[in-house]
Amino acid sequence: MHISEGNMKTKSGNAKKAEQTPNYDFSKGVRGKYAARYAAGTNVVVLSPDVAEVFPDSEAVNEALRTLVRISGKRARISSPAKSRGRLTRR
Repeated sequence: MHISEGNMKTKSGNAKKAEQTPNYDFSKGVRGKYAARYAAGTNVVVLSPDVAEVFPDSEAVNEALRTLVRISGKRARISSPAKSRGRLTRR
């Protein structure tokens, strides 16, 4: 049996992509449905470049701030980062 070259051609990249992409129905979607819940669990602080150079990661920043709170004598309850994402809660 002889297979012609025309039968062996591959589909174009766009045709393959369209064929593989599933159809999504967003008609009943609600914009920002979980935005408030997400925002409530985050606390973003932007460091100045000179300060950011001193700290390798967010854990180092949090530890330095916890130390500062202890030294200052302020009464603050420091929760574990896993439970509170490193936030300080005043008593």
